Amino acid sequence: MNVKNITLVLAAAVSASALTGCGIYQKYSPSRVDSPMAKEYAEALPQAGADTTALGNTPWQEVFTDPMLADLIERALANNKDLRNAKLNVDIAHAQLKGARLSYLPSVALTPNGAGASYAGSDLSWTYSIPAAVSWEIDVFGKILNNKRNARVTEEQMKALEQATRSQIIAAVAQCYYTIAALQSQLDLSRETALLWKESVGVMRNLKEAGRLREDAVVQSEAQYYSIESSINDIELSLHETNNTLSLLLNTMPQKWNIPASATLSLPTMNRTAIPMAELAARPDVRAAEMALASAWYTTSSARAAFYPSIAITAQGGFTNLLGGFIKNPGDWFYQLAGSLTAPLFARGQNIARLEAAKAAQKQALNNFEYTLMSASADVSDAMTLYEKSVAKKGWLELQVADLTKAVEITNELLLFDGSTTYLEVLTAQRNLLNAQTAQITTDLAVARSMINLYQNLGGGR
Repeated sequence: MNVKNITLVLAAAVSASALTGCGIYQKYSPSRVDSPMAKEYAEALPQAGADTTALGNTPWQEVFTDPMLADLIERALANNKDLRNAKLNVDIAHAQLKGARLSYLPSVALTPNGAGASYAGSDLSWTYSIPAAVSWEIDVFGKILNNKRNARVTEEQMKALEQATRSQIIAAVAQCYYTIAALQSQLDLSRETALLWKESVGVMRNLKEAGRLREDAVVQSEAQYYSIESSINDIELSLHETNNTLSLLLNTMPQKWNIPASATLSLPTMNRTAIPMAELAARPDVRAAEMALASAWYTTSSARAAFYPSIAITAQGGFTNLLGGFIKNPGDWFYQLAGSLTAPLFARGQNIARLEAAKAAQKQALNNFEYTLMSASADVSDAMTLYEKSVAKKGWLELQVADLTKAVEITNELLLFDGSTTYLEVLTAQRNLLNAQTAQITTDLAVARSMINLYQNLGGGR
């Protein structure tokens, strides 16, 4: 190898090293981002989704085992409009990735043409050409490479967003299901209580006629009865709205869903105080935010590559009867081969501005990614705390309802048989029991909803 060739090889090696150092060819990784949180995420990423015992990695069929609920979830996943659109976004991104991959291939164009000319009354002379042109850009400086990588991470982002939509739909159907069950239970309780109060009003009227109660006792009892009857309308309205919400999730016309009031969610044992980063990394919205950061990374790399020249090879060949200035019949074959290098000179200001904008957008993407991680952690913490507190509250309410039930029985007996208590104590005991029973139903729903939220917040629904 002579000195000239050695010099060229060394120059090429130095240029390649410099280009790699400036980030044109560098592949994205969260560990390369200047962020401690991103580096912690990168370390946990290989374990994301690997722990089959984690709640978020449990298939939804094993979490929601109620047959009727499972059927509703299946119907929602098959028909929901938002999920269909999310799947179409994946198809769009896949088509764009396919186009980016094909950018490596040369472009071929066939442009046949013909013309006729006559000069000073001469016969019409026809010329024709059937050329095929081939153009191929050599991706020395990573422009096509970064576009392809950008398209790939965009497809991954759309897949993550599709999974996030799927998780939201599963959780929303389960939320509606147990909300309808709770409202139906509350409606049954209110109707039963209204009947009991109506009977109590009759008893108090009899006691008033017997001279054992005053008129104000009867009026107070009637007012409480009217209050319970009015609350039934509010419950029926909420039930109607929740049924419509579930119908829309299933992409069907509004209808009533006959969900039993006894429907309950079987709850797993939760003995954890913290969620590791690996489980947060399994969340699809976190993954989508990371892919947005990766896309911004490759956009910045493409902006850097714009400072370097474009190298293209073009070839043209075909059949023509116009050779030089002569018309030859029959025609003959021809071919041309050329190479070109296009270097930006006066566009440098635009390239600088584009690079600065890309760097700023990359910082925004990093900020959004970090906030998504923090928000995910807060969501999980809130759901776990709500679950723990609701379970504890449920235990206390069970004891309260048991005692208040006894209190109602005792006060009624005292009022009817020996008159050693007042109508006010009877009303208070009955009102307290109704409030406690309503709170018990609401707390049971809060336990179920907190578990559903926790499952969704851990990326469940795969």
